[in-house]
Amino acid sequence: MAKPARLIDAIDTAPAFVQADADRLNARFAGAGTAEMLAELLTTELKGRIAIVSSFGAESAVLLHLVANIDKDIPLIFVNTQKMFGETLAYRDALSEQLGYTDLRVFRPDPYDLAAADKTGLRWSYDPDGCCDLRKVRPLRRALQPFDAWISGRKGFQAKTREALPRFEIDEGRLKLNPLADWDKARLDAYFEEHKLPRHPLEAQGYPSIGCSPCTSKVLPGEDPRAGRWRGWDKVECGIHGQESPEPDEPVF
Repeated sequence: MAKPARLIDAIDTAPAFVQADADRLNARFAGAGTAEMLAELLTTELKGRIAIVSSFGAESAVLLHLVANIDKDIPLIFVNTQKMFGETLAYRDALSEQLGYTDLRVFRPDPYDLAAADKTGLRWSYDPDGCCDLRKVRPLRRALQPFDAWISGRKGFQAKTREALPRFEIDEGRLKLNPLADWDKARLDAYFEEHKLPRHPLEAQGYPSIGCSPCTSKVLPGEDPRAGRWRGWDKVECGIHGQESPEPDEPVF
């Protein structure tokens, strides 16, 4: 009697989500409340498959509070570019502790990448795109490897490049959630007040949008909230959102 053919092991390389999934979810949750949408997804189909990514910037506490009310054990990812404000690092520790997060994961740039492409630590001053790729984009790719989906804190009002921001989109084969896409500044401020959330200490000093220390400056009255990011450069995004960046094995010299 012939033996059954041996099954050949195979690795499924198909993306976890495709654009049709994002379209379906955008339609499904059209008009739904932010907290209700998050509660439904984080306790059912995305549970164990999703992380929240936070820069612990000026408005981060709102989304972190919303998610913590649903699941304090969700992995919370922070990319420490090693160019962060000391105030941001202190705020990260205090806020994540206050909200009760149990799984804060800190990722840093690969030291071999830095030695090869930013030995002096001054790449930000002549190639901010390359610096962001080394210090933000690549570490986040590593951080997200175990997950099929992630939560971003972007809002549509923050910049012209974000005005048409959907609640759900696809990013490198993962589902990306933008729960605060349709929130404006007044609504965020009201949420801070209602829930007595602590503000980032640099906000009161004129920093409404806070990134890495060398590339973040104070914003003058009447300027766009993100005008202080990469001032003097034709650059509005770090490369994590909506901007091409080199592949992980592509040289960045």
